[in-house]
Amino acid sequence: MIEVDVPLGTRTYRVIVGPGARESLAELVPGGARRAAVVTQAGIGVPVDPGLEHREFHIPDGEATKTLATVESLCRQWSQWGLTRGDVVVAVGGGLTTDLAGFAAASYHRGVAVIHVATTLLAQVDAAIGGKTGVNLPEGKNLVGAFWQPHAVICDTDTLATLPPRELRNGRGEMAKYAFLGVSDLPSLDIDEAVAACVRCKADVVASDEREAGRRAVLNYGHTLAHALETATDYDIRHGEAVAIGIVYAAEVACRLGRIDRHRVDAHRRVVAGYDLPSTLPDGVSDAALLELFGRDKKAVGGLTFVLDGPDGVEVVEVADRDVLVESLGALR
Repeated sequence: MIEVDVPLGTRTYRVIVGPGARESLAELVPGGARRAAVVTQAGIGVPVDPGLEHREFHIPDGEATKTLATVESLCRQWSQWGLTRGDVVVAVGGGLTTDLAGFAAASYHRGVAVIHVATTLLAQVDAAIGGKTGVNLPEGKNLVGAFWQPHAVICDTDTLATLPPRELRNGRGEMAKYAFLGVSDLPSLDIDEAVAACVRCKADVVASDEREAGRRAVLNYGHTLAHALETATDYDIRHGEAVAIGIVYAAEVACRLGRIDRHRVDAHRRVVAGYDLPSTLPDGVSDAALLELFGRDKKAVGGLTFVLDGPDGVEVVEVADRDVLVESLGALR
């Protein structure tokens, strides 16, 4: 097993990575907890034993379930069961489950401990780490949420063997992002080491800027276009696929702003292609629709905000020139 700490002082927690890691769940449960509310989906099929009284609470599949209504439903069920602030929520599944169950845990009794058992590559390398939780609105993705750090995270790499090819590619979209955040040679690592390398990178960034006041925003590399694409396609495109397209788009924008050269853009395209990910926009999505959605992005404060590569690395940049944004969209068609 590989253990990685997310160092947050008295709230530091462990991320356990490796085959069979979920067998360590019982030892990670907070002392004093009497019950565990296990939030999962019917199709997950990953049994867990928290070592105390527990009950499963199933949520439907798909981004359409990631709503405030689902959070209310979970909290009401927990209340009816008698879950207390001293108990624990265990989220078993991918990023949708950890985002949604994490937000419900942050809200219920103003905060109950949550342990994430991440079962997809995307959740293991990114979504389950760092304490970002949230749900969608019709106007955009993850627009309502909270920072709520988990008590622990389990990345059982055995669960990856059951994932369909598209779901694995979905996770590789986030892995491609880490290639531009300082994680080198990811394709040469075995899966346990690759997951742990991504976790270490994210843990370092989160420890330096837990609530995204500055540096943590770099973890959104490629995500401005990605979230817009997800909303515009009604989530027909997967998150990791959208991130891959967003990474290439960010490189095109950065090149047109003189921040990087064409060779660096080509490097972005090679990394994305190496993970068998798309780099072109899906049909039927207009420039106007995407530009409007850029303005609703949760990073936006005074203008259109992007995370862009440059001479000093990846950083947050406000882009005022809409012609650059439109031209860069054209390069992806």
